[in-house]
Amino acid sequence: MTKAIFFDIDGTLLSFKTHSVPQSTIDAINEVKRQGIKVFLATGRLRKQIQNLGGLEFDGFITVNGAYCVTTDHDVIFKKLIPKEELKSLIEYQQNEVKFPLAFMLNEGSFVNYIDSNVEKIANLVKVNVPPVRNLEELIDEEVLQVNLYVDHALEKRIMNEALVSCHASRWHPTFADVNIKGINKSTGIDKFLEHFGIQKSETMAFGDGGNDIEMLRHVAIGIAMGNAGDDVKVAADYVTDDIDDNGVANALRHFGVIK
Repeated sequence: MTKAIFFDIDGTLLSFKTHSVPQSTIDAINEVKRQGIKVFLATGRLRKQIQNLGGLEFDGFITVNGAYCVTTDHDVIFKKLIPKEELKSLIEYQQNEVKFPLAFMLNEGSFVNYIDSNVEKIANLVKVNVPPVRNLEELIDEEVLQVNLYVDHALEKRIMNEALVSCHASRWHPTFADVNIKGINKSTGIDKFLEHFGIQKSETMAFGDGGNDIEMLRHVAIGIAMGNAGDDVKVAADYVTDDIDDNGVANALRHFGVIK
């Protein structure tokens, strides 16, 4: 019996085409909640960046890819910061080797070193504000939960090998990567919430579409990839449903008998 379901946001709940949650998804999740099943968000976003979800209510939030987990009552059950030494190394690399946009994500917001067309494109894609420009050196002593790199995969590999050696990167877009401490991902947050609520992993299900969802889909009892997911995500899943805009969430929940 499923007792907890974890949902990615962008490309899973929120359509990249309409920038809204399909009505079939809203109806399906509300039916799930009426059955007493707990529902959670698992996202690369900050808590304050979670919006436009059609009035849906959740029991908890796995944010910044597992680095910050908080209940709906604002009870923080897990937090993992990027080490200050890594942040210094990254800034030095960006200043001395190659210039690229990067952002530090703190609870109060995301801040970028400079804005280019790619930064604007990513913000527009997920319908969040373009991060304000800050001198990131001033934020090194703050609680940085995640780093965002606005780079392609090749440059990402160089940065991770030379500047962010204790971290790992995941991506859902060819020119954008999320960076967290190695071992921290959405599955980390799942375990924290299962422990918090006394739920077994055998009673879980998750939906996702991006590279930062792979660990999550492999971790739960039933991992479901959206039809619009990348091939690497689909391979990691137990089941591939329809596209987000073709009632993918609702159809999968019906397929597994969670709703009628």
